[in-house]
Amino acid sequence: MSTGAETEVRTAAAELLAAFAAHDTDRYFAAFAEDATFLFPTHHGLLATRAAYEAAWRAWELDGFRVLGCRTDDTEVRVVADGLAVLTHRVHTRLAAKDAADGEEVRERETVVFRRSPDGRWLVVHEHLSPEP
Repeated sequence: MSTGAETEVRTAAAELLAAFAAHDTDRYFAAFAEDATFLFPTHHGLLATRAAYEAAWRAWELDGFRVLGCRTDDTEVRVVADGLAVLTHRVHTRLAAKDAADGEEVRERETVVFRRSPDGRWLVVHEHLSPEP
């Protein structure tokens, strides 16, 4: 498919990652469609909307959750249809931890599905994290 679309998705993913790594919640959640769905290994069941994920995020913050940094590697992007792309990568996130001054690192694999919105932006419509083996 289009290398232009692949480049746009990679750019959208880089912006999403930068917002996540900075714990910039407004910018981070703006990268998701309202109807996006989420599967996380630390959360029982599907979060069926962006609002549900935002609520879970706020609850995690009350428990001390804070992103201190994040990097990815092994990124692959496949444009699977006009306006639809799948990104996979490995994610290494440093999180605040009560028992570690420099935080703890979490290693995961992630699949992110992007859909081009009517205004041309690529928004996340599904995110699935799993622990890295």
